[in-house]
Amino acid sequence: MTHDQLTRNEMLRLMAGAAATCALSSSVRGAVVPADGQTEGAKVASQMLKRPIPSSGELLPVVGLGTYINFDVAPRSAEYARLPAVLDALFASGGTVIDSSPMYGRAEATTGELLAGTKARKPFLATKVWTSGREAGIQQMTQSMRLLRTERIDLMQIHNLLDWRTHMPTLRAWKAAGRIRYLGITHYSPSAYAEVEAVMRSEKLDFLQINYALDDRAAEARLLPLARERGIAVICNSPFGGGGLLRRLRGTPLPGFARELGATNWAQLALKFLLAEPAVTCVIPGTGNPTYMAENAAAGSGPLPNAQQRRELIKLAG
Repeated sequence: MTHDQLTRNEMLRLMAGAAATCALSSSVRGAVVPADGQTEGAKVASQMLKRPIPSSGELLPVVGLGTYINFDVAPRSAEYARLPAVLDALFASGGTVIDSSPMYGRAEATTGELLAGTKARKPFLATKVWTSGREAGIQQMTQSMRLLRTERIDLMQIHNLLDWRTHMPTLRAWKAAGRIRYLGITHYSPSAYAEVEAVMRSEKLDFLQINYALDDRAAEARLLPLARERGIAVICNSPFGGGGLLRRLRGTPLPGFARELGATNWAQLALKFLLAEPAVTCVIPGTGNPTYMAENAAAGSGPLPNAQQRRELIKLAG
């Protein structure tokens, strides 16, 4: 089996997990609904935290938006019609990071279309190169810029390390020319973490995007400490562990300290758990629901759990 075939098979597994996440109802998220019927977490966050990108010092809002599955929708569909409000909720909270990929079907095109129709603040656009060969990579990245309707990508990432040795010189040349601002790598599988670590040690990277969740903490062992050591910003994808985490916590009472952290549901606690890790720069939960986007963004403001509270959350997550 080739690397490309493996990646495509892995993608199918990821799609199944992401689809389960998309199907979660507000009850699965463990929302605490006050008497007025509005989920408190849906209210606009007062002040989203920002963290510096180590390689530049630029401040980045800590909660962004992933476009996997939810933005791969047809224009004029009901799902598409909800997405402008999702972006409004992101920007209203102070968030800017929007992450996509050619792997995500129509997500790049949808993102570009919606951003062209808004006068909101400038987003921090991140996407990926996901193909083999130098010329194919250049063509794909050029297509991504066209679909996203931009002349410059903030962050270009080599998706799942596919043909990374070929793409890295191109990314460096594009960064020097100002076509991209930052470069990075991504992966989701612990079986590839040894290779991820080797690339982190051998290459000068601005970003690492990796799976990290309350119930998926394999990155804590070596990758997160190495990111701090090497000055690499970390973006956390799949912050709800593919959806299983929130399903398992359904019906479990929130811990007593949730209120002091400003968390009103398990999704917010799961995000705050990640943001309490100093190596983490940004989390990118995916959603096509404006209320969920506002709730997720609200997790980026207020206090974060301390070490004891993080240990308690790990126990509750099983």
